[in-house]
Amino acid sequence: MMSLLDGDGPIFAQIAAELANQIADGTVGEGERVASSNEIAAFYQVNPATAARSLTVLAEQGLVEKRRGVGMFVAKGARDRLVHERRRHFADRYLRPLVVEAARLGIGLDELLGLVREELASVEVTTGAKTTEAKA
Repeated sequence: MMSLLDGDGPIFAQIAAELANQIADGTVGEGERVASSNEIAAFYQVNPATAARSLTVLAEQGLVEKRRGVGMFVAKGARDRLVHERRRHFADRYLRPLVVEAARLGIGLDELLGLVREELASVEVTTGAKTTEAKA
């Protein structure tokens, strides 16, 4: 498990979100076993019932499935579904307002793409992140 809890929202939801992040970024792949509720409880130093609730949330979302006597595993297609949902959310939350404001300001597609490229370049310089070039 990679990051510590940040205190925003219920602990079980934070743990579920962290596990979902691990599925989304491929840290835990399709068909792989996820940590047990006892392992999660020990890692985050929380009650095992809290850890179990985080796994229940992921199961309800169809991201993990229980295999009787063996444990919880990342469900088939979980990453694809999760990434698709997150991309849709990203577009709704960030891209739509960006495009609406650009239209309000009279910023055309070429200028907007140029601004995005500039921002991506500044992020690459400050974080060392590698990105693919945006296509116009």
